[in-house]
Amino acid sequence: MFPYDHLGYSRTTGMFSGFEGTIMFDEADPRASSVEVSFPAESLITGWPAREGHFLSDDFFGAEANPVASFTSTAIEVTGDNTGDLTINGITQSVALDAKLNQASNHPMQEKPWVGCDATTTLLRSDFDMGNFAPFVGDEVEIYISIEAAAADS
Repeated sequence: MFPYDHLGYSRTTGMFSGFEGTIMFDEADPRASSVEVSFPAESLITGWPAREGHFLSDDFFGAEANPVASFTSTAIEVTGDNTGDLTINGITQSVALDAKLNQASNHPMQEKPWVGCDATTTLLRSDFDMGNFAPFVGDEVEIYISIEAAAADS
């Protein structure tokens, strides 16, 4: 999810869905864990189809040429920043995530191992060649991530 400043009139929010990937969670040694996720740019939801179409255009996400965004971890820390490579609009940048493990246990309904975490970061749209209309539309964007992952079926 990402809120952003729209011309100083509002803080509008967008989000993506359809995430796929692999989280390798090592509870005994969290630093040995890893994350690799991707999502289709066209899964963007803003609540206004015209805005979604504009965001997916070459002015921003360039979804036709770059249909998938991805994140691959490069370092997992128990405390401190977790880093990784974020690819959006065909451009890869290193980002630091402030992450928190919410819970790692057996899911009470699914009856298998489950893990959940939240993470935040702030990035500049212009770092991903998406800086059009800045500063009128904010260049700095806060990213909020909340994810649950289930143990893979054997």
